[in-house]
Amino acid sequence: MMKSPFFCTLFLVLTTLSCEVAPAPIDFGNDQCHYCKMMIVDQVHAAQYVTNKGKQFKFDAIECMVNELREKGEDNLAILLVADYGNPGKMIPAREASYLISEQIKSPMGAYLSALESTAAAKAVQQKHTGTIHSWSSLSTILKNN
Repeated sequence: MMKSPFFCTLFLVLTTLSCEVAPAPIDFGNDQCHYCKMMIVDQVHAAQYVTNKGKQFKFDAIECMVNELREKGEDNLAILLVADYGNPGKMIPAREASYLISEQIKSPMGAYLSALESTAAAKAVQQKHTGTIHSWSSLSTILKNN
C-alpha cells in the first residue's frame, strides 16, 4: 500500500504543532487550577509550567505550583512562569523572579505570596506592604514550614 506524501506531511505538521513547548494564555475565569481545582481568576497570583513534552499546567496561585513541584520535582520542565504582581496578567520566568511574602497582600490560597520581576520591584512593594523577600529556590522550604 502506497502512502500519500500529502498525508505524511500533514501528519508530521500536526504532530509537530501538538508538541510545541510553549505556554498557553491563562483564560481567567474559565481555566481551573491543576493543583487545587479552583477557578483561576486572580491575574497577579497565577502560575504555569510547561513540560519538556509541551504539556501545560496552570495554577490559581504560585503556592499551588510550588506545592505540586515539591511533590513532583522540576526535572522535566521546560518553562516555569508566575504572574508579575506589578503588572497584572504579565507572566515572568519563575526562577528569575523575586518573591514577597506579605500578610498585607492576600493570595488565593493564603500564603500571602506574590512574584515580582526584580529584587528592586520586590523591595519597592515591600516598602509599602512590609514582608520578606525570597528567591525561587527558597520557596519550597519556606512554604513547607508554614
